[in-house]
Amino acid sequence: MQFAIPHAPRPVRFSQVPGALGRLLRTVALGLGLMAVLGGGASLVGRFFLQERAFLGRAQPVRGLIAGVRLPPKAERENAEATLEVLYSHQGRQYSAGEVRTTAAYAEGLGHGAEVTLLVDPAQPDRPREAGFARSRAGAVNLLPWALGVGALGALALFVRELRRTLRAEVEPLRLGALVWLTPEGPLPETRKEVVFPATYWRQDVKHTVQARARPGRAPVRNGEKVLAAVVPRQPRWVRVIDEDLARTLGWIR
Repeated sequence: MQFAIPHAPRPVRFSQVPGALGRLLRTVALGLGLMAVLGGGASLVGRFFLQERAFLGRAQPVRGLIAGVRLPPKAERENAEATLEVLYSHQGRQYSAGEVRTTAAYAEGLGHGAEVTLLVDPAQPDRPREAGFARSRAGAVNLLPWALGVGALGALALFVRELRRTLRAEVEPLRLGALVWLTPEGPLPETRKEVVFPATYWRQDVKHTVQARARPGRAPVRNGEKVLAAVVPRQPRWVRVIDEDLARTLGWIR
């Protein structure tokens, strides 16, 4: 058996790399699954945004009276929330509500019988909101579409990056990598799955430690205890062991 391995860049196609298509499909499936999960989350956030905008569009200001205030402990009130018990009337009917949220800083100044401005949705008059608290949240709610857009672009960019990385990790070692003799740290296990094992090699008097991949049931090209591999020095995990079948597929054996 005589090897005739061309110099880099070598003419290696993605379809020639064993197992590459399966790994690419797994990456695509994982990416699409992640996009589906993010899409579901975006749908929920979008629905919340529309509901909040609809509330602010329909809500009417109503004066209410404080019947009770529940505050957090004094040491925990900074940037905290409190709840109010309020009495109010809307369209000729009397209502009471006991879980009206507001800021603790605002609630500290309210006593029994104090007036407070509420926003009441005519479609749900029994669920008022404290006006100042509701309007302060509206600014954050208005940022949701921008946050969703940035998140979607980020997820798409991450998906494309991982897709490109998968393609490069499969092809680049064989196409552009250096061919070296690897010394495995132990005997290669007998398995029906792809083997990933730690190994070392020397290059320009420097010892490098890598994680190498070898196909199951294939005979690596050996030199004693060492095996031939294609490595990309800047990517210690992009290391592929060259077996005889792969060398024949790539036309590296005469």
